Amino acid sequence: MLLTGGFMAVEVAGGLISGSLALLADAGHMLTDAAALCFAWIAFRLARRPADARRSYGYHRFQILAAFVNGAVLMVIVAWIGFEALQRLRQPVEVLGGLMLTVAGVGLAVNLISFAILHGGNRENLNVRGALLHVLGDLLGSVAAIIAAVVIIVTGWTPIDPLLSVLVALLIARSAWMLVRQSTHVLLEGTPAEIDVPRLKAELVAAVPEVDDVHHVHVWTLASGKLVMTLHAHVRDGANGEQVLRTVLSVCRERFGVSHVTVQIEHGDCADVA
Repeated sequence: MLLTGGFMAVEVAGGLISGSLALLADAGHMLTDAAALCFAWIAFRLARRPADARRSYGYHRFQILAAFVNGAVLMVIVAWIGFEALQRLRQPVEVLGGLMLTVAGVGLAVNLISFAILHGGNRENLNVRGALLHVLGDLLGSVAAIIAAVVIIVTGWTPIDPLLSVLVALLIARSAWMLVRQSTHVLLEGTPAEIDVPRLKAELVAAVPEVDDVHHVHVWTLASGKLVMTLHAHVRDGANGEQVLRTVLSVCRERFGVSHVTVQIEHGDCADVA
């Protein structure tokens, strides 16, 4: 975080002096990186806090919220890069290729270090993935800036600077959209992609002889790797409810990876209409 924030100031100065949009775009991205990494760290710390009377599930969802914010900010950056690139293509400006190459080279080294640190983390965690995508965007930005600088030094063709900036922006946009879509799905308590509800119902009925129907199944993601489920299980007359409950919980945990399951055992008609 300090590494990213510290180099950002250098890149801003280099971009302003050299006139390079690629450097300025990367500097703007690094500014959000510093905020994103800080946000990710805070989210990780908060998620470890225990549940309380007001937040019965604790603070796990804060990580998903951080991932959503990171993705949304990336989309805004992409829009700004595209607008600025269009302006540069209409009115080309002088770009100092030598200075641009030096700053971009140092930026590449900084981003490689940051990427290596984050790459060792849990990539299934949306919050970590959000921070990783930010740094990956910076990494691509530095590579684009180096290529643009070399072309400008060799040929003097300055439009390469905004053109490569747009290319990097498009790559960032794809990753950012996936992050926003996935985090939104979690925040809306959508069914996790790895859970097939019809198959889950069928397997419960097949695995538990006393159960003749499973309905009102709701599955959602509390945080990355933490699934929660509620369901109603209708049992036959004379069934041992305690034994049925143990078996249902075992099937959900061992076959579907859901360890937090609330089961409502029913002997007659379902009291819920929804």
